[in-house]
Amino acid sequence: MTSTTTIEPDRFTRQRELVPAEKLATVTTTVIGVGAIGRQVALQLAAIGAPEIQLIDFDTVDVTNVTTQGYLTADVGQPKVSATAAAIRRLDDTIRIACLEDRYRAKLDLGEAVFCCVDSISARAAIWRSAKKRCEFWVDGRMQGEVIRVLAASPIEDHARYDRTLFPQAEAQRGSCASRSTIYAASIAAGIMVHQFTRRLRGLPTDQDIILNLLASEWSASSTR
Repeated sequence: MTSTTTIEPDRFTRQRELVPAEKLATVTTTVIGVGAIGRQVALQLAAIGAPEIQLIDFDTVDVTNVTTQGYLTADVGQPKVSATAAAIRRLDDTIRIACLEDRYRAKLDLGEAVFCCVDSISARAAIWRSAKKRCEFWVDGRMQGEVIRVLAASPIEDHARYDRTLFPQAEAQRGSCASRSTIYAASIAAGIMVHQFTRRLRGLPTDQDIILNLLASEWSASSTR
């Protein structure tokens, strides 16, 4: 009688040289805002194997979010954190998920890596003030139509530069970050944010400030030294 050995498939095989599993395994990630960009960030983190994901958002799924944020029609009316957590569990039910259906509060415990995906400059500034000394890696995704901006702050030397991007809300472009959006722009923004995270895991320099104008096909980036 011949015995055969069954080899369990490994879903991480193709990314093994790009995403260091041993470093990722020690990191808790926090996604603040699971709208257009944040939902895509959460799903991409789950896909690359983030073991623990914290989701923070007070909002519920609107019918327009099916088109622009990737939610399902069946999700309409559900809390965004719950719908996103369900999608993550369908992808990998071993991931530990903590959901907070509320606005961000300064007293909250955060993961080592924080992905800020909120709609307004004032909200970003308030979150940053309380989070910057409590996280090891910060990345902020902003989007207006087809213009994407991703800012990363990892070493403390990046903090002053990031502070300068938090201009008064009155000076911001009219409309919230997601008032004009598409799923493809949100997915690209999320991909850039997660890429910056994996660069840090690999010990590579992160880009402090990336601006991508899809309509004009223009890209600019400044990196840490």
